[in-house]
Amino acid sequence: MFRPLELFIGLRYTRAKRRNQFISFISTVSIVCIAISVTALITVMSVMNGFDSELRTRILGAVSHVTVSGIDDTVQNWQTAVKTAEGTKHVLGAAPYVETQAFLQAKRPSGALIRGVVPSMEPNVSDLDKHMVEGKMADLTDRSWKIILGRELALTLGVNVGDKLTVVVPQFTATPMGAVPKLRSFTVSGIFELGMQEYDANLALVSMPDAERLNGLEGPTGIRIKLDDMRQAWPVAQQLVNKLGQAYRVETWMDTHANFFRAIDMEKTVMFVILSLIILVAVINLISMLMMLVTDKQADIAILRTLGSTPRSIMGMFMVQGILVGVVGIGFGVLLGGLLSFNLPAIVKWIEHVTGQTFLSPDVYYISELPSQLLWSDVGWVVLVTFIFSLLATLYPAWRASRTQPAQALRYE
Repeated sequence: MFRPLELFIGLRYTRAKRRNQFISFISTVSIVCIAISVTALITVMSVMNGFDSELRTRILGAVSHVTVSGIDDTVQNWQTAVKTAEGTKHVLGAAPYVETQAFLQAKRPSGALIRGVVPSMEPNVSDLDKHMVEGKMADLTDRSWKIILGRELALTLGVNVGDKLTVVVPQFTATPMGAVPKLRSFTVSGIFELGMQEYDANLALVSMPDAERLNGLEGPTGIRIKLDDMRQAWPVAQQLVNKLGQAYRVETWMDTHANFFRAIDMEKTVMFVILSLIILVAVINLISMLMMLVTDKQADIAILRTLGSTPRSIMGMFMVQGILVGVVGIGFGVLLGGLLSFNLPAIVKWIEHVTGQTFLSPDVYYISELPSQLLWSDVGWVVLVTFIFSLLATLYPAWRASRTQPAQALRYE
């Protein structure tokens, strides 16, 4: 009539009766602890994924996926190299550039990285044009001697759009007074803000022809390439090496930022392991609850054994209750974790608005807003780990129940 019997009796034991009110309370506590642990793990993993995604997007929005440079100071026949790169699989766009360190002088001095770009081609390889606060990249025309600054760099220099500043580059000119560095006056035509201190405080853009004249070059110092999948950077680099030959040097974002992103992946793994231990602690409540239940149900176990139940059947009855508590806790945890992960940025903004405190200051961190990205693969791993812990937690109490001797259990009944 009641099949399977182990499932039927296990579900009956989960209901609160006169003799197991306290055990029912412990079961509720176990469910709550597992749910909170799962919620915490899913939320933390989502935040780590958000940081990883934001950093990759912002860093690789200013740094190319693949960079082609010449053996000498400049890239020869760069137009041919650009066409070759654009004809390679997975390449979305390519653009030449000139890059050099410079000293900027306005109301206050500051060092910066000057990048000469072609405004019509730069959107093919970077997102800087999408982060313009004032002005537009198209203003960087040949011989315009205009410059676009990061917001933090503009604040450091004390300039705004329309102001002038002096750029000094490490190119020396011989004069009767000796060698003097080469300098040029530029007009600030725009300001961008990527939201990353590294670039907002250290990067300035000029037109590529102006950068070539300023540095005494006759071509770009390299070609920046954007891919449809950053994970294909190494295979694409190998293809470009074979196509372009030995006169060019090819580097990928992995060569310059691999350790940074590897560290983020390591932190994510470590956080998963640490928070998994929190789940293990929550599961200990489940062991305590099942041990008390086994002690409370000694007479019932003895009667069932007398009626013909096997030790395996008895073990299954108690495993059903333990697994049920784990599954319910996992279900609530996944629900709460998903809701919290999706709404975490809005919640943090509301807390910042109420308290007046900024959690992520752009002066200190790469990102000024708390990101969150929920990956269902991470949720699957959390569910799997928690379920395995819950299953293992039921084994010993259920085994103890299966070892109950009917005569000894009924002796004092």
